[in-house]
Amino acid sequence: MTWIETVSPSAETPELNRALQTVRGLLPETYARRDLWQQPPAVMNDSIVLAHSLIPLAAEHALATWGALCQPDLPLSRRELEIIATVVSAANECFYCRESHTDFLRLET
Repeated sequence: MTWIETVSPSAETPELNRALQTVRGLLPETYARRDLWQQPPAVMNDSIVLAHSLIPLAAEHALATWGALCQPDLPLSRRELEIIATVVSAANECFYCRESHTDFLRLET
């Protein structure tokens, strides 16, 4: 379990709900085909997205940045972006990000 306090989206979290709805359209199609809260089995009860849940504006900006980097008109392919994100996550020793990006990399290969 993550040691960071998290909240799940609900009727009591309108700011978080709005932030997640805002970024949903920016994320790559492979992300949109999955429930935003679904995670790889290794982190099923944790979520890098939920780790941002206490600061919805930060969640919105972090996910929007990734969505902007993944736009199809940019020179790097989705596969290349996921490789970079996986390697950076491993170098930063971020288990959550590494597992998430590794899972999406598998979808791109």
